[in-house]
Amino acid sequence: MPTLVLDDGRPLAESNAIIWYLGDGTQYAPPEPYERAQVLQWQFFEQYQVEPSLAVVRFLIAFSGQAEQHAARIEEQTANGYIALDAMERHLEGRDFLVGGQYTLADISLYAYTHVAPEGGFDLERYPAIRAWIDRVASQRGHITIDA
Repeated sequence: MPTLVLDDGRPLAESNAIIWYLGDGTQYAPPEPYERAQVLQWQFFEQYQVEPSLAVVRFLIAFSGQAEQHAARIEEQTANGYIALDAMERHLEGRDFLVGGQYTLADISLYAYTHVAPEGGFDLERYPAIRAWIDRVASQRGHITIDA
């Protein structure tokens, strides 16, 4: 679990809490209450739909060295991952970003596991809106690749 230790020594755990802490008050956190709530909605979606499926399957297949021992879990979570990707695809059709037509903390949160989903065997070819969104996020000023 990621943890940010603040200058005064206080720890802050959980990736989306850290993203909010660092991003609040920037252009990545919409000032309008409904859009802020939508960002949170997508971050909750990331934690309850994307992370348990895309991230877990990626870990089991690409990093655990024990994928065959987890075949049933991989099958179940792969199905759940495609449900999550389907929802993202539907939402992104005709949109550049997840919330309010601008790059927000929601995009940062969802990009993390979505752009590496193929490492878990997820086929993104059938998701043109997601692929275009991944490219838009990767082209943002300050983007650093995962292997940099």
